[in-house]
Amino acid sequence: MHVPTMAEMMASGQTPDILFWVGCAGSFDQRAQKITKAFATILSKVGINYAIMGKEELCTGDPARRAGNEFMFQMMAYQNIQVLNGYGIKKIVTTCPHCFNILKNEYPVLGGTYEVIHHTTLLQQLIDEGKIVLQGGGAFKGKRITYHDSCYLGRANDIYEAPRKVLEALDAELVEMKRCRSKGLCCGAGGAQMFKEEEKGTIRINIERSNEALDTGAQIIASACPFCNTMLTDGVKNKEQEQNVHVLDVAELIAQSM
Repeated sequence: MHVPTMAEMMASGQTPDILFWVGCAGSFDQRAQKITKAFATILSKVGINYAIMGKEELCTGDPARRAGNEFMFQMMAYQNIQVLNGYGIKKIVTTCPHCFNILKNEYPVLGGTYEVIHHTTLLQQLIDEGKIVLQGGGAFKGKRITYHDSCYLGRANDIYEAPRKVLEALDAELVEMKRCRSKGLCCGAGGAQMFKEEEKGTIRINIERSNEALDTGAQIIASACPFCNTMLTDGVKNKEQEQNVHVLDVAELIAQSM
């Protein structure tokens, strides 16, 4: 796959319509790399002129800030803002709600103001505009799918409808967990918890959440966040259900159905 970088585009005198912010998980985590590829495939298929930052992309600093290291966060953020502003970036799309939240809501204070959209919102727009055409009777027709609300997408940014509308376009049966939308339960990875051991309790959060998803009888658990994907996959493995239940990102479901 050839994915253009900003440096390449600028060298050839082009500017992309959209910058795809890949994020640390999407760059380095083997599972999340599949989500990145799926989304890049969709962008290429619908003919969107996009680019990535490549080696110039630093972590947004979200985990550092959540863990209380404000100095490190600001260092990373200023460096990213300098590069983004240097390229004259106006519009950013990302597959990670953590990157989405911090770029959209916390970078403007430091001088980085961009139109930031989450990939589920963009996918919904492309479906509504007829640019993404799904095959009738696709791979997921009639399958039971349950959707897990990421905290940084749902409660933090009030994005509940876009991912669900995208899933409805698959012609599948969408079933909700008991705790969903604004009452959804965290997967257990937010707030830098992904990078530390959890506090003692009676049950791990990701196992409790995965059990709720499995209780719906769904064959597919859809998520829109690489962290949630990891946590839910671990929970499904804990119940030894990985043969029967698949945890997939919304972008992967769409890429497989185009």
